[in-house]
Amino acid sequence: MITIRRSRDRGSREFGWLSAKHTFSFGSYHDRNWMGFRHLRVLNEDWIQPGKGFPMHPHRDMEILTVVLEGGLKHKDSTGTKGIIRPWDIQRMSAGKGIRHSEYNASSKQPVHLMQIWILPDKRGYKPSYEEKAFKPEARRNKLMLVASPNGATGSVTIHQDVRLYASVLEKDRTVTHTLAPKRYAWLQVASGSLKLGTHTLREGDGAAIQAETKLTIKALEGAEFLLFDLV
Repeated sequence: MITIRRSRDRGSREFGWLSAKHTFSFGSYHDRNWMGFRHLRVLNEDWIQPGKGFPMHPHRDMEILTVVLEGGLKHKDSTGTKGIIRPWDIQRMSAGKGIRHSEYNASSKQPVHLMQIWILPDKRGYKPSYEEKAFKPEARRNKLMLVASPNGATGSVTIHQDVRLYASVLEKDRTVTHTLAPKRYAWLQVASGSLKLGTHTLREGDGAAIQAETKLTIKALEGAEFLLFDLV
């Protein structure tokens, strides 16, 4: 069964310096029908204006992944880590017992466009940690590239949950497939372009909850970038 979450139906918030779209309930946006999907709790798409951002603030017991789509994001946290995340780099921050961080647009001229993902960990109280990896564009072209996993397989970032995150960029009319093991679920999120998921057409910003399916067939209708979560 595939349930589509259209981009236009997501929560929307405007702050002047920040435009945000919320796939699931977040902050003051609440939809009891969309509280998350399996261990995937937050899937936000943000546009941050030049020089603006989120000042230092705390998190606990959450696996936080950030994927920059356009621009650069300046990161700093209480573990002493700092740097700039570039397009399609993957940032993983395990909040664990408690971490503080700030995220700012690294540019004084151009907005930064990103996705922020929160995944519930398999237990509470991990030691806070940070990891960031750059993946070459050709590694995800017309294929599913593993970028996050519970064991850091194939050079992916390591998360404290039985979730595997894949990234892909498909050229027009190209197809990829993914097999779901029994009792596993998936979420697909379109970052740009349009594609077919089975018989369903998804466009930029659309998502899909997938359950009781064994094989997923994804075909680009035009150039398309997307994320695919394989979940318990």
